[in-house]
Amino acid sequence: MAGSVKSVAVFCGSRMGNSPLYRTVAEQAGQILAKNGVKLVYGGGSNGLMGVVADSTLKAGGAVTGIIPHFLHSRENMHEGVTDLIVVDSMHERKQIMFDTADAYWILPGGFGTFDETMEILTWKQLQRHAKPILLVNADGWGDALIAMLDASVKQGFAESTARAKIEVVPDVEVAFARSISETRQCAISVEQF
Repeated sequence: MAGSVKSVAVFCGSRMGNSPLYRTVAEQAGQILAKNGVKLVYGGGSNGLMGVVADSTLKAGGAVTGIIPHFLHSRENMHEGVTDLIVVDSMHERKQIMFDTADAYWILPGGFGTFDETMEILTWKQLQRHAKPILLVNADGWGDALIAMLDASVKQGFAESTARAKIEVVPDVEVAFARSISETRQCAISVEQF
């Protein structure tokens, strides 16, 4: 088990996206989590990058918890092969369980749903609802526009630079994993000081 990181929530697309690198990054995420005995927590679908990261984790011998609202059963093709599958009533319940069960959050390439999850978990950190690491893996520059939007909100006076610093942009999943370990240790030390 990697330090105090027992599980990582991965937010990513239910589609594959246009770059072949996105699939590679999703595969690498699953492999690195499994190799280090860290459980994957994700949206429970078998489509797109969500399916790739789950399948990669399972193939490498890792544990996977999928959380999916019942109304997405067919749209995202609920992944029946995961270690634990939790079917919920709403998107809010899905995100709450992902929040509760993860020690860190990785944002991989994705679309509107990924943006929604990212903004909510970032807002919760800004509001001091958690101090867990949030790492955006900027594979092939997919997140440049999202990062620019966050930076613009600071420049325009709608957010503090300290809030923007609550999400870290990293180039790959290896760095995301290393930062998850170090940030989780720092959080544990900070909590012990109180």
